[in-house]
Amino acid sequence: MSEDTSTRGPYPAPESASAPAEPANTISRRGALKVIAAGAALGATVPGCAPGDGGSGGSGGSAGTDAAHTELSGFNPLPPSNPLAAGTPTDPDMLAPIVPWEMVLTDEEMRYVAALADVIIPADDRSPAASEVGVPDYVNEFVSAPFHTEQLTQLRGGLAWLNRTASERFGAADFPALTTAQQHEICDLVRFEPDAPEELKPQARFFDAFRDMCSTAFWTTEEGMRDLGYLGNVPLPSFDGPPPEVLEQLGLAGEDLV
Repeated sequence: MSEDTSTRGPYPAPESASAPAEPANTISRRGALKVIAAGAALGATVPGCAPGDGGSGGSGGSAGTDAAHTELSGFNPLPPSNPLAAGTPTDPDMLAPIVPWEMVLTDEEMRYVAALADVIIPADDRSPAASEVGVPDYVNEFVSAPFHTEQLTQLRGGLAWLNRTASERFGAADFPALTTAQQHEICDLVRFEPDAPEELKPQARFFDAFRDMCSTAFWTTEEGMRDLGYLGNVPLPSFDGPPPEVLEQLGLAGEDLV
């Protein structure tokens, strides 16, 4: 950001307006903007925000993005269910969400998903197991999407490998029938792709993708956010700025924030 934006918002402040005094022992607005700009510089640039945008200067407006969404996803979104938050195909109704596709995993496959999810995030003294907070349902919804056919194939292949290995190693009917120690023994083979044998690299990639799905699902539930200690959007009496280790990571010194 090359210009001084300390007094800029959606509308510039009048030249005669005097800046309000900064509260003692708090980060200034200018400093906060510097932190935001420095953090943004560490991420990747996103050329467009809507399907068919083509970066800046896209044409077609809402109708163009809606058509692009339908073409990419392969289905026509259902009408919004909440008139107070009608939404569009690219900005859905989040107050009354719907899933416009059928779930494809069978009851048996959901049992395998639940067993593996609980290996990755078991119950402890801080939070319940993954299967207790709807993680298998999230996995089912994710891989059932018409644009996630590769993820569905990978999931089914990985589950089949788990069951086959459970039978070959331990004579068990399937992966959920194993003891926790036996389940860990199998998962240890593929928990980190660089360490996995060459013939098990695909299974390690499956395990990594499944772990990501479980983590996303679990730590966006109320129980998961409590487990993290995440407070959410709550009012604060004051804001003293980012922790020193964050400022060090961004290359900002204390005098840069006043």
